[in-house]
Amino acid sequence: MSAFHFLRALSQINKTTPKSSLLLRSRRIRHAAYTSMAYTAGRSRLWSRALLRRLQRRSRLRYFSSQRTRAVIAPRRLKAVRPRSGEPSRAEALRRLVPGGAGMDYCSLLDETAHYIQCLSSQVQLMQKVVGSISS
Repeated sequence: MSAFHFLRALSQINKTTPKSSLLLRSRRIRHAAYTSMAYTAGRSRLWSRALLRRLQRRSRLRYFSSQRTRAVIAPRRLKAVRPRSGEPSRAEALRRLVPGGAGMDYCSLLDETAHYIQCLSSQVQLMQKVVGSISS
């Protein structure tokens, strides 16, 4: 994950978000972490494109829902997950965990999962370094 983009987003969050709203701050920090991780991975990875689309869609929905009164929405029914022929059910679990995994074949799903895990571990290392530098 690009430390520069993440630290710049953290400084913006620190300037704009009041100290009292802890839930809003944590959501914005999570959004900044995922966005910088996806931008660092680049557009060549399917999971990064899916993650960026999801984050943009959620921010737009949040903006428009705050502009109007909220309507009562019935809860959506979840589809039954059936394993695809010839693939183990573990692949279905991976498809749910990796952003954009629903549209991938098995080989590309494993490749994208490996890259996604690598980016998540680098994100954790960066955040540990940030916390370590702030606390010391």
